[in-house]
Amino acid sequence: MLAARHPLLDTCTEPWKGFYDDEQLSLSRRSNYALREAVLAFRLDKRHGATAVVTQGANPGLASVLVKQALMNMARDQHFEVERPACYEDWAKLAQRLQIKVIHIAERDTQVSKRRKARDEFVNTWSVDGFVSEGLQPAELGWGSHEKHWPADAARHGYGCDAAIYLKRPGIATRVRSWTPLEGPYHGFLVTHAESISIADHLTLRENNEVVYRPTVHYAYHPCDDAVLSLHEVAGKNWKQQNQQRIIGQDIASGTDELGVLLMGNAKGAYWFGSRLSIEQARELAPHNSATSLQVVAGILGGMAWALRNPDCGVVEPDDIDDQLVMEIAAPYLGDLVGVYGDWTPLKERSGLFDEPLDQDDPWQFLNFRVT
Repeated sequence: MLAARHPLLDTCTEPWKGFYDDEQLSLSRRSNYALREAVLAFRLDKRHGATAVVTQGANPGLASVLVKQALMNMARDQHFEVERPACYEDWAKLAQRLQIKVIHIAERDTQVSKRRKARDEFVNTWSVDGFVSEGLQPAELGWGSHEKHWPADAARHGYGCDAAIYLKRPGIATRVRSWTPLEGPYHGFLVTHAESISIADHLTLRENNEVVYRPTVHYAYHPCDDAVLSLHEVAGKNWKQQNQQRIIGQDIASGTDELGVLLMGNAKGAYWFGSRLSIEQARELAPHNSATSLQVVAGILGGMAWALRNPDCGVVEPDDIDDQLVMEIAAPYLGDLVGVYGDWTPLKERSGLFDEPLDQDDPWQFLNFRVT
């Protein structure tokens, strides 16, 4: 395909049925980490072939752009004298200087259909098969250099960049605490996504081959309420998908997709930067879209524009391409792009009623985020 010299773009590398549930494969081999390593190996001798932008949608894709813009916004707000980084190491140094320990891709979807979920039906605002497939892969996260508490059900892959770990449980059975400005605190699903690995990898600093800085990075996804009910039903049926599925779009009555990145660890507070797109805004901008679909398409458009202007770059990730160009193209379709500081931490207002394992000395430990 690359020999055709036409730029290509895909929104993910995630597997569908027949791979994620193949019990002959180890959990590591069913992971997005393994898929990314395969892509990186494939591109070794194709760096100057036809451009193929891999994993470029909203997230993964736009999430990498949002992280870079969030870092620049925070540097500006704190009066840092810094030029825009020109390489991965410079971005990592900026994140380290800003004391970023944890990055969530923090998303809360409140869109609701006029017709609520029925029994034996999976309802979602985007691909049901795609969501179930990634949700049944092992939960994955970029593993930060500040982490002190190794999860009992975690494992390393033992090959590749070693920027991420996986948990021996599916993402839709793993919940984490997170925060967005409109929703406030919430429990999200730690669903594996390519950006959890690539962002962590690109924000890694090494000295003498030892990692001295890397943030913990992962998705914290609260889908629309009917999708949560659908996941509850799937779990109750031992991960068997319903016989019926419905992707809501034209029948959405109200709601917003609040999709952004949450950068934590800086003394000024947690910083969320991203898109607030309501169903009304989405329909006005591009009829027949939901807020979710338009956010994905915005990332695709930005990636396509870059690929057409750079047709001979081989296989690239979202972290490799011009984030400013992608944002310029995508921004008109993202509704309100906002950056908000907050004082939220995963320890804030936690009740002492339950005997939970916590690290009170460092709120940014994964131990404190995970819902046990």
